[in-house]
Amino acid sequence: MSDLLAHLNPPQLAAVTLPAQHALILAGAGSGKTRVLTTRIAWLIASGQVGPHGILAVTFTNKAAKEMLMRLAAMLPINPRGMWIGTFHGLCNRLLRAHHQAAGLPAQFQILDAADQLSAIKRLLKNLGVDEERYPARELMHFINAHKEQGVRAAQAEAYDQYTSRRVELYAAYEAQCQREGVVDFAELLLRADELLRRNEPLCHHYQARFRHILVDEFQDTNRLQYEWLKLLAGHGNVTPEGAGACLFAVGDDDQSIYAFRGAEIGNMRDLQREFQLAEVIRLEQNYRSHGNILDAANALIQQNRSRLGKKLWTEAGAGEAIRVFTGWSDDDEARFIVAEIAALVGSGIARDQIALLYRSNAQSRVLEHELYTRGVAYRVHGGLRFFDRQEIRHALAYLRLIANPDDDTAFARVVNFPPRGIGSRSIEVLAEAARQANTSLFRAAAGLPGKAGSSTAKFTALLEQLRAQAQGRPLAEVVELAIEQSGLRQHYLNDREGRDRLANLDELLNAATAFLADEGDDGEASDDGQSVAGADPLTAFLAHASLEAGEHQAGDGQAAVQLMTVHAAKGLEFDVVFITGLEQGLFPHENAARAGEGIEEERRLMYVAVTRARRQLYLTYAQQRMLHGQRRECLPSLFLDELPAALLRRVERPSTANGRLSPVRGGSATWPQARTIGGLRIGRSVHHARFGNGVVVALEGSGSDGRAQVNFAEHGMKWLHLATAKLTAT
Repeated sequence: MSDLLAHLNPPQLAAVTLPAQHALILAGAGSGKTRVLTTRIAWLIASGQVGPHGILAVTFTNKAAKEMLMRLAAMLPINPRGMWIGTFHGLCNRLLRAHHQAAGLPAQFQILDAADQLSAIKRLLKNLGVDEERYPARELMHFINAHKEQGVRAAQAEAYDQYTSRRVELYAAYEAQCQREGVVDFAELLLRADELLRRNEPLCHHYQARFRHILVDEFQDTNRLQYEWLKLLAGHGNVTPEGAGACLFAVGDDDQSIYAFRGAEIGNMRDLQREFQLAEVIRLEQNYRSHGNILDAANALIQQNRSRLGKKLWTEAGAGEAIRVFTGWSDDDEARFIVAEIAALVGSGIARDQIALLYRSNAQSRVLEHELYTRGVAYRVHGGLRFFDRQEIRHALAYLRLIANPDDDTAFARVVNFPPRGIGSRSIEVLAEAARQANTSLFRAAAGLPGKAGSSTAKFTALLEQLRAQAQGRPLAEVVELAIEQSGLRQHYLNDREGRDRLANLDELLNAATAFLADEGDDGEASDDGQSVAGADPLTAFLAHASLEAGEHQAGDGQAAVQLMTVHAAKGLEFDVVFITGLEQGLFPHENAARAGEGIEEERRLMYVAVTRARRQLYLTYAQQRMLHGQRRECLPSLFLDELPAALLRRVERPSTANGRLSPVRGGSATWPQARTIGGLRIGRSVHHARFGNGVVVALEGSGSDGRAQVNFAEHGMKWLHLATAKLTAT
């Protein structure tokens, strides 16, 4: 027993050895909560208080459940695989399999994942003749799941208007379809398990008597139905046989509650305190992950939130390095600084996979990916797809490819019925066969296709012809915007619950096109021969650029790579070095959250999670200008930066380099060899302006007798200077 409890600090020891009672363990980031949970289970079994069959332990990920089982196997001379340890969905599946008849399910019922559920709903809408433009399948799926997570069946759902009433009818039809086919979705697993125990009192009493201790990880992430299910098994508020009912041991951190958009109820922690009449809350505040300056910053930040249970992280590891803060002139400049710092960090011996770049929105990854690609740095996008691999980007690029070349069958097949326009698989098969027999492209075969297949594809080919005609002579950025708007992609994603991120990615594609022209030294107009500086027309050159970036520098299996991810995806991870990027008002905190009342507190919790991912070094970066909708916009620093103590921060200046790029200059001049590319800058054709790689904007003033060009610098690169009749004028 002494070996089991060794190496626990006093609060951890107090939590592990609590007598049989309900408890809330407030576990700060990096405070050893997994150790406490597994040691608590091992201690209960080793001390003879309960057998392995009397434990129910709930985690939020399969990875966490497997780790708990592995640790228990190392601690105890038992095989823990038969124990009820798993995720909410996994445990409910186990319960329903054992009692499928009582639950009203076939023995071999199947589980629908998110993609299967969406497909089932689309099939339902088609069979019922429902207009999916008015009742989008994905939005209906979220409507159904949200009700199930609140424990509300279609029969109990309230409808305040005609539109909602129709959605409730579709919810009921979906329930009937799933019951008829013997399938359940993820939300149904928990709802059906809860209903099973509530309807079947003997069965409920059996499990209440069996499980003597219920332990829950990440309690702050539970939704309302999950909490009700736990209360039911614990016998709280229910008539239970003598001696039945479990002790509920909940481990969580209200400061890391960041999943309200998934239905997580931060209020469950306070409800637990009140409803179970907890005499005390044990706080795990000693951090074993981060240096002191990082923790002090996290504490100062989260103290701004009013509704919290309260704790203060500390460490014995020392203060460590100051938190570095960098201000970029632009988002491109911010990315260049980050990648330059990564090179220096790797050169100092830090492994690439111990460096993480975090961002609030998926769309922000594009600029970072581009710079990593340009500098040949291998990277991996964690918990998501690279920018050019994302569904909405691939759809938009397919339309652009068809504008450039309507005979591109791969692009044609991808978007012929996306957004949905009523072109069925049978029509596509008929079209493909006609193209094969005529030895031509799908686009050209559609022109003479008879019957229903011909009429259904005619509108799509007409759309492509219209897009191609409207794109003629337009700058690249306008062509991209035209494709996004006229194809219906933007309107389609407006009706999608996840559409906010997808629309942000489409806007970022527009930014990518604008930045591509700037990087290539082009002004957006084709030259007399119709070619851009890349040797092709601008659209073709941009599509080639997108394909190359999509296919290069994603790290292979086992290869050390820089990690890119949203802050949400970073939850539960830790790295030696963390960059938190895009710390600007409206971006982080996000403008939508800032308008949502309590939303700013969740944004602050999200920032707290980001800060506490760092072990040794933390960088906070932001840009004075960011490309939005293809135009440069001025940005203000995030309010979170103001909430950090100045003593913990160190402003980082842009390093001087030896490759012709310059340090910031507020005025003055320099001479460089006269050429189209001067010291890392490119000069566009239509306007006599140029830009250094680090963001300094210059204007070519003239050349001397020695054949060298005189160059003036604009402060911070905030304005372009144009040359007019040998005079510099600011615009």
